[in-house]
This record gives sequence, C-alpha cells and structure tokens, in this order.
Amino acid sequence: MPLPNIPGYNRLTKTHKYSAAGIAAAGAAAIAFAVVPGGDAGAKTTAQDLPNKPVALTSQKADAQAHHEVLAKQSALAAKQAKDEAAKKAAAKKAAAKKAAAKKAAEEAAAKKAAEEAAAKKAAEAKAAKERAAKQAASRSATRIETVAAEKKTYPDNLDGWIRESLDIMKQKGIPGSYEGIHRNIIRESGGDPRAINNWDINAQNGVPSKGLLQVIAPTFQAYHVEGTSWDPYDPVANITAACNYAADRYGSMDNVNGPY
Repeated sequence: MPLPNIPGYNRLTKTHKYSAAGIAAAGAAAIAFAVVPGGDAGAKTTAQDLPNKPVALTSQKADAQAHHEVLAKQSALAAKQAKDEAAKKAAAKKAAAKKAAAKKAAEEAAAKKAAEEAAAKKAAEAKAAKERAAKQAASRSATRIETVAAEKKTYPDNLDGWIRESLDIMKQKGIPGSYEGIHRNIIRESGGDPRAINNWDINAQNGVPSKGLLQVIAPTFQAYHVEGTSWDPYDPVANITAACNYAADRYGSMDNVNGPY
C-alpha cells in the first residue's frame, strides 16, 4: 500500500509513520465497506460513524509540526552558539595579533633608540678626538713657529742681545728667569765682560776658576749645559743659560740670586 501523502511525513518517527499508515488504511477500508452494494442496510456505515478518525490524523500532524519547530529552534540555537564561538575566537586572535604588533613596535623603537644613542656617542667621541687632534696639531704648529722664529731671529752682539737670546732659549726649555734678574747678576759677577775669569778665590785655588758673564765653574757649566748652545764656557749665551739652569735648580730662578752663588 502506498504511504499517505502527509506534510512532514518523512520527518516522523517510525512509530508515528506506522500509526499514520494504520489510520489511513482503516479509513480507506471503512469508506470501501460503506459503498459496497448489497450490504446490510442496518450495518451501513457513513463518514459520520467515524467521528474520531480525522481528529487523530490532525493530532499527528500537529505533533509533526511541533517536532519540526523544536528541531528548527535547536538548529538555530546551535548555529547561534557556533557563530558566537567563532566570533569569540576571532576577537581573541585579533587581540593577540594586536598585542604582538605592539610588542614588536616597542622592541623596534627600543632598538632604534639604542642605535641612535650609540651613534650619538660615537659621533661625540669622534668629535672630541678630532678637537684634541686639532689642539695638538695647533700646539705643535705653535711650537714649530716659535722654534723657527727663534732660529731665524737675530740678536745684536752685545750684552742686551746675549740676554735676550738666552731668554728665548730658556723659554723653550722651561727655565725661569727675567731680563732684570739676569742683567743684575751679570753686572755684579763680571761687569758684562764675557771673557772675565776669577783666578784668586777658592775655586781658582782648587783649579776650577769661575768664568764668563755669570762666573760659572767648569763642573757646573758641564752639568747644567743647555742643549743647543755652545760648549765653550766663555760663550755669552751658553754661559748665561747654563748659569740660569743651575740657579733654577738650586734657588728656583736667577731672579732669586742676589749675591755669590
């Protein structure tokens, strides 16, 4: 027997399907019995004799409809839950990506700052080194200029010229003394005579007479001789610079000498 054509029939349970099929079969049998000719007039059955059959069929349809609605609601709820979960995961992923990007940006900024500070420090060191080199070069240049100037400078061949030349050499060698202090002691010791010699004092008696403008004995002259000057103790400039070098070592400066020394 073919299955009844009821909406939603395929979604009914097996029990429901069997019940619906039975009801449909019973209804068809009743109708067939009612229209068979020659039957018992007293046993004739009409549609009015089966008042409960349509009601049962309607109840089955209502159950099927209700079941369908329940399934639809469950499906909709599951879909919503899946959508919410997907949205939650997407939001978490987005937040994690944002956090990672922020961390990376912070690290890059820190690295950039460190690189800039290192570059600035290196530049400052290079600048300082350059400035030191420039100062050293300037100092060397100034020294060379002074040396060349001293070498090229000419002095008169007299007491004034001898003292001034000696002062320039002493300045280069770092030996203290002034024009006045040197001149004062020369006048007292030799009267300005570069060939003066003392042949009567104790030094002379010991075989080392005092010689020259500042009356220097040979051992003292040799010990305090200034490089670049003559080794002749009678040479005016050599005699002055050696005597001033000795006076600086013993008295602090020829300026502090005011008597025999």
